[in-house]
Parts: sequence; C-alpha cells; structure tokens
Amino acid sequence: MSALAAAIVFTWLGMVLAISFLEAPLKFRAPGITIALGLGIGRLVFRALNGVEVVLATVVVAAVAADPPGWLALAGVCAAVAVLATQILVVRPRLTRRSDAVLAAQTDPAGGFVERSRAHYAYAGLEVLKVAALLIAGVALQIALAAG
Repeated sequence: MSALAAAIVFTWLGMVLAISFLEAPLKFRAPGITIALGLGIGRLVFRALNGVEVVLATVVVAAVAADPPGWLALAGVCAAVAVLATQILVVRPRLTRRSDAVLAAQTDPAGGFVERSRAHYAYAGLEVLKVAALLIAGVALQIALAAG
C-alpha cells in the first residue's frame, strides 16, 4: 500500500505543479484571452483539479490507514489534505464571489487589469504549502519503501 500511496502523492504533486504553477499564470498571456474568458477557464480547471484532488486524497488516506508509514509521511499527507480542505471550503467560495463580481461588472476601472484579491493570494500560498507537504510525504513514503 505504501507504493500506491507514494505513486498517488507524486501524481497529485505533478497535477498541482502543472495546473497551479504553469497553466494558471500562462492562461492570461494567451492571445485573445479576456478577463471574463480567463476567469471562466480558471473556474472550470480548478473545480476539476480540486475534484480529482479529493479522489486522490481519499485513496492516499485509505492507503496510509491500511499500511501506516512513518510519522513524517503521515504528517505530510495530513497537511496536504488539510490544505486542500481549506482551499475548497474556505478560499474557493471567496474566489467565486470575487470572480462573480468581476464578471458582473464586465469592465474594470484599471483599464482591463483586475487586481488580485486576498483570497487569490491565500489560495496561491496554500498551493505552495500543499506542494511542500506532498513533496515531504512522497519522499518519506519512498524512503519507507526502500527501508522495507
């Protein structure tokens, strides 16, 4: 089960890195992408990512419950799951309200540039914490596997 947990943790990590730190920042630089279109794409992508993350987190939690790893791997998994729950239950609803307001206005006094909200920075900061937690969990799981 530790091999399964490690594989899922690294898959989860790769998804977060690809979406949050590659796709999200680049999306608004693509030709023809408006604020409204970018926000719509972002909502769809992050809703899908979070849904997949919930499935991956559930499988990882079941795997480490069935075959408990060392304390460091367990702490990393617990931290990643706690961060994900905070993002979904606390931060994403605030981001949705903010993007609803921006989309309803359809114009921005800053000439098309929409200032990022505190919720956006909170989500990004939590992504960094989640990446660190997943990296710690994955490495600790790999070490536990190697130790036998």
